Amino acid sequence: MKNFNFRYATEKDAALVLEFIKGIATYEKMLDEVVNTEELIKEVVFGKGNAEVIFALEDGKEVGFALFFHNYSTFVGRSGIHLEDLFVWPEHRGKGYGKALFCEVARIAKERKCGRMEWTCLNWNEPSIKFYLSLGAVPMDEWTTYRLTEDKIAELVR
Repeated sequence: MKNFNFRYATEKDAALVLEFIKGIATYEKMLDEVVNTEELIKEVVFGKGNAEVIFALEDGKEVGFALFFHNYSTFVGRSGIHLEDLFVWPEHRGKGYGKALFCEVARIAKERKCGRMEWTCLNWNEPSIKFYLSLGAVPMDEWTTYRLTEDKIAELVR
């Protein structure tokens, strides 16, 4: 990795954050599900502070990103970090940027005295699964993630 470093995203980066979100959505074959906008990113990520974004930079150019936020474990009694997205542009893969981003989020978790770091991965995404296992991750096979979408939430609270 030549001339490599990290930087936190700021509100000025909303368009770039959205570009990375669309990049990972394309990779995951879910681009049609992205309804996020620059305005929402400015409001929710930067305005409300609901998430944080770091970029991996090569020669000052953003080549990857990680978006994460804090959660809380009632069992551990401490905050944790949920890694929502980790993505490196295809032409920059295989150079260690993904691992460096992942390790930077882990460093942040340690610095903030988090009890856990968690994320989800699509079952078909073998390259990412192998990557996470190589870093010592343990799959939580006995847990199933459930989701209520906005329309189902509205139906539930009528």
